[in-house]
Parts: sequence; structure tokens; C-alpha cells
Amino acid sequence: MFACTYKSKSSNTFKLTLALLPAMVAVVIMMVNGNIGAGVAVAGAFSLVRFRSAPGTAKDIGTIFLAMGAGLMAGMGYLAYAMLYSVIMGVVMIICNKFILNRKSSSADKTLRVTIPEDLDYTGVFDDIFEKYATNVETVKVKTANMGSLYKLTYNLTLNDIAQEKKMLDEIRCRNGNLEVSMCKQEVATNEL
Repeated sequence: MFACTYKSKSSNTFKLTLALLPAMVAVVIMMVNGNIGAGVAVAGAFSLVRFRSAPGTAKDIGTIFLAMGAGLMAGMGYLAYAMLYSVIMGVVMIICNKFILNRKSSSADKTLRVTIPEDLDYTGVFDDIFEKYATNVETVKVKTANMGSLYKLTYNLTLNDIAQEKKMLDEIRCRNGNLEVSMCKQEVATNEL
């Protein structure tokens, strides 16, 4: 099920929705089975919700699917099934929230921003330092500053040992001529699923 997240970063809400969505879609398909009118109504309702609302997280979209599935069952007269479905999916969502979403991201995942002078070739300039102190280094952004006399580099990386963070920053400062260096906690962008 989580094969699509192998060797790639995705938010925990995406993983939660990925786990719950098959059951939600199966219930909607079972309710619509053979009823063309209900199928057209469900397609219209899903498209209205998806394209007329502000974009949210994967968890928000999963919750909308849950509510629409329960509403579909209740609207078709299956009140007991709607209640049972809502209770079961609600309990599963609460359990997943407790054990999947409440896990803290690794404190070793960092975003490093380094300013270097234009005469320093930024491709591979810190590779030996990263090899010593970090794994999974990814160049996220390269930007010129100060009318092209400086480069601002942004990296996402995972530290081998958090206690060695200062040593790594000191080595980077020696390499970049003591220009600005900053490191912060790596976050998943809010607009990503």
C-alpha cells in the first residue's frame, strides 16, 4: 500500500488517506452499483467538492470522502449502514491519527541555507562535508543575491549525528568565507499532499 512513498517524502496525512480511501471508495461504489441516477449525482457532488473548495490536505479530502459516503448511504435509505460506516471509519481514522500522525518527524531532517561568493563554484563545493556529516543531501534551490555577487544555496539533508551539527556548520563557514549560514527543521510544504 505504501509502495508509492518508497524513497520519496510524503506527508503523514497522505499516508493516512492512502490507507483509508480504498474502503471509502468501495462503499460509494457498492451504493451506486447499477443506479445510474445515483452515479451521476455522486460524480457531480465529488466534482463540486473538489473544484469549488479551497485546496486542503490529503486528510481533509479523505474526511470529505468519508462524509459523502455516509451521506450517500443515508440519502439512499440505508441509515443503519450509514451509522455503522461512520462509526467504523471514524474509529479507524482516530486510531490512525493517534499512531501515524502524532509521530514526530525526525529531528535529523534539516534545511540548510548557505551563502557563498560568486567565485566559488557551488556544484559540489560542500560534498566532502556532507559526506562526513549527512545523508540524503538534496539541493533544493540556488538563487543569486546582491546583484549576482553571491549565491544562496538551499539543501535538504539528514544529519548522521545531531550532536555534530555545530562542527558541520563551522566547516561550512570556513569554506564559504564566513558568509551567512542557517539551519532549520525541515518541513513538508502545506500545499503538498
